[in-house]
Amino acid sequence: MVPFRHSLIFLATLGLLTACDNSSSPGNPDQPPAPTAEVQAAPAEPSSASDQGEVVSPDSDTAFSVTEVTRFEAPWAMTFLPDGRLLVTEMAGNLRLHDLGTGQTGNIEGVPDVVHAGQGGLGDVLLHPQFADNQQIYISYVEAGDGGSGGAVALARLALDENGGGELEDLRVIWRQTPKMSGDGHFGLRLAFDNEGMLWISSSERQEFDPAQDMTGNLGKIVRLNDDGSVPDDNPFTDQGEVAAQVWSLGHRNILGMAFDADGRLWAHEMGPEGGDELNLIEKGANYGYPIVSNGVHYDGSPIPDHDTRPEFNAPVITWTPVISPAGFIIYNGELFPEWQGSGFIGGLSFLGLVRVEFDGESAGDVERFDLQRRIREVEQGPDGAIWVLEDGRRGGNGTLLKLTPQE
Repeated sequence: MVPFRHSLIFLATLGLLTACDNSSSPGNPDQPPAPTAEVQAAPAEPSSASDQGEVVSPDSDTAFSVTEVTRFEAPWAMTFLPDGRLLVTEMAGNLRLHDLGTGQTGNIEGVPDVVHAGQGGLGDVLLHPQFADNQQIYISYVEAGDGGSGGAVALARLALDENGGGELEDLRVIWRQTPKMSGDGHFGLRLAFDNEGMLWISSSERQEFDPAQDMTGNLGKIVRLNDDGSVPDDNPFTDQGEVAAQVWSLGHRNILGMAFDADGRLWAHEMGPEGGDELNLIEKGANYGYPIVSNGVHYDGSPIPDHDTRPEFNAPVITWTPVISPAGFIIYNGELFPEWQGSGFIGGLSFLGLVRVEFDGESAGDVERFDLQRRIREVEQGPDGAIWVLEDGRRGGNGTLLKLTPQE
């Protein structure tokens, strides 16, 4: 096991990439890339579960270069097609196709009606594991219905045209959050596939606390399904009925990132209340305690018992106070940054950068941070091993697509 101790972290301010700029419209192919900038961070030992690093001067050459590529309107998620083009979701309901070679951005038609309000809108996009054969993709989004709004996941065939766009064909909804509720926060809706072809969905608790422990609904849960939306026979709660049968784990708040490591373990992060952001190792049938326990407090200052007071609940492997507001998550396995193979990279909305996490079996530590001075919504690994991040544009309009490569 890694000996976790107090970490030293350098937060390098990237002056060239500011949060406000005067750029052209999203996806404009005439917008030239910004000059490459460099970000440096000092190495650090993994921190203990609630320990935060001090800001110090760098003492190493650890670095990457950052290049602005293009901009999108309030982007939320992205995924690479086998030909290297990029699918990007925009919260208002647009699914965009960006060609990194030509700089052209087209539209994918046929997206269902989306409720775009607050934290809701068009969410994640994910390729079927056999996409090369079936051209199927999954999208998550917020829809209207009886009682308010709720998340949904749809499966469709991606039909691309010769003009840099395309259409979603034969779209059908395979999963819905239940129950629908008023309000426009905490939908979750991150998607992932495991090596066995199972579809995983994060379903957050809609800022209503108690649904995370209520097995008559699927809010505040991580859901595991077959690729067609049916329920696997070996899910832990199949004997409790249709909705409960979808559930793999419960007691979650707002999960905006999931990733599998090389050994098939699922890791997920979630936003805490006032303090107490979490990274959790997800286990079959486990209860992670929210809102009964948390390492944060309520926004009105009233306390919540800490995880260590209720050992029957699974405790987080890492907690963050002050929070980082995690969003987006990869576990890197590329060749371009060989020293980072097996590391996790988590976007920070309030931290304004990337957090690097090292894993050692079932242990993990926050070891390094990169301050990009931008709210990072999404993180992806590119086909060549570059790290790609999307700036959250929800509050400021355009969100920039950034490519991170080794410093030359």
